[in-house]
Amino acid sequence: MTLDSLNIQNFRNLNKEQFYFHPQLTLIVGENAKGKTSILEAIYFVVYGNGFRETREEELLLWEETQSLVEGTFQTKGQSQLFQVTLHNRDSYIEKKYYVNKAAKSHYLYLNHQTRAVLFSPEHILIIIGSPDRRRDYLNRVICAYDVEYQKRLRNYDNALRKRNKILETHYHSPNLDEELVFWNEYLEEQAAYITKKREEYINALNKHPNIDSKKFRIEYRKNEFNRIALLSVEEKEKRYRKTLIGPQKDDFVVYLKEGSKEENVHLYGSRSEQRLAVFWLKINEIDYLEEKFHIKPLLLLDDIFSELDQKNKKMVLGVIERYQTIATTTEADLPELTHLPKSVIKL
Repeated sequence: MTLDSLNIQNFRNLNKEQFYFHPQLTLIVGENAKGKTSILEAIYFVVYGNGFRETREEELLLWEETQSLVEGTFQTKGQSQLFQVTLHNRDSYIEKKYYVNKAAKSHYLYLNHQTRAVLFSPEHILIIIGSPDRRRDYLNRVICAYDVEYQKRLRNYDNALRKRNKILETHYHSPNLDEELVFWNEYLEEQAAYITKKREEYINALNKHPNIDSKKFRIEYRKNEFNRIALLSVEEKEKRYRKTLIGPQKDDFVVYLKEGSKEENVHLYGSRSEQRLAVFWLKINEIDYLEEKFHIKPLLLLDDIFSELDQKNKKMVLGVIERYQTIATTTEADLPELTHLPKSVIKL
């Protein structure tokens, strides 16, 4: 499925705009604060029904407007399909509606009809250089995109973890503490086992495709399992600190770049360019994985990936993306000259 056009009304800083996209590559070129990222977010919004920068949904609406519409025309097997998402600010809440070919759909059914998209934005560098919770959030978002059971288990685990921590916090002095924890220990172990297994499966899948051009990456999963043996090892410490000290909420991973016989921890020692390429490696693998799971070719959305890359790496990225419809933003007016891919250019 490819995106043909996008009609935007009152979304972010865009009033009434219409854009057309090349089935191979579209470059959106312009200075900062001209709306390049808003166009990408509108595409992401019409695919998934949510943005990627907002903390509150009303932030997606143009200033002082109460209604917004984003509609995309997609081509699939020679047929055109219209997808629409509307927002209506009703003071106390945001009403969101979904339509496929003008027919109203639930969010679940809308996603069943829609394609998928993979986004690279400058903030994603925090997957590499940020705190472990950034990397856990990345794994959760990717796996939740194709595994409903994982989403359910993750929610179950988080709720049960809060209840277990509450018991440790308030009943730490109780002689019956161990008995009170039995149920939650068993329940958390069951949920955690599924979460750990799915994270491990995804990371193993990443490691089966280590190369981007001449670069070779590897990811190391530093799992923190919740089980009886691990619980025994922290039993006294948990009573002292009055909180759960083990489990997938403490997982982490590290990305390595291999050059010759040496491996470099990209988190600690990679250059800014190498760290960006590491994120790009994660994203290319993510899009490949979604293609395998859904038997579709997702859209690739690249927001300012080319800054801080030298000419060689810019050409390398442009060469890698040729298998997918790609929409990329840049401030560099000469970037279109670096690729011979069929393309269109939107100048803002």
